[in-house]
Amino acid sequence: MSPMDQQTPPAGASERRAAIIGNVNQKPGKCGPFVMAADTLEGNKVVDPAGDELGTIDHIMLDIVGGRIAYAVLAMGGFLGIGEKLHALPWSALTLDTRRKCFVLGVEKERLKASPGFDKEHWPTMANSKWATSIHEYYGISPYWEKDGYDPWA
Repeated sequence: MSPMDQQTPPAGASERRAAIIGNVNQKPGKCGPFVMAADTLEGNKVVDPAGDELGTIDHIMLDIVGGRIAYAVLAMGGFLGIGEKLHALPWSALTLDTRRKCFVLGVEKERLKASPGFDKEHWPTMANSKWATSIHEYYGISPYWEKDGYDPWA
């Protein structure tokens, strides 16, 4: 399968993967946009479908055993890191927009504000299967581990 086949699946598809829009032509000797260092994505803006800014990518969390990105942590609100609310977003809920150099999250700001969030001092137990499943369900995304056929908590 070529990288171009990894774009957003057709409407009605049961599986959703992370997608890339914009210039996806790789330059010789470069690895982006299909393979990138996680730290180059941290700090990137996240916008809603209308283009309104929601926040920035604060962390990219890895599923070490499964070899996948488990989710991204979005920082929203606050000033200079004070009063920020953090939100865990399934990685496949995000679309990388290479033209605008940001991520697009397919939910409106009000739905995001109502989502389960946390602060920097009180992170949820992220290795909890019920919590991880509830995050995926909130965004209407099938958990990646179901497709992969493994239980990250076994």
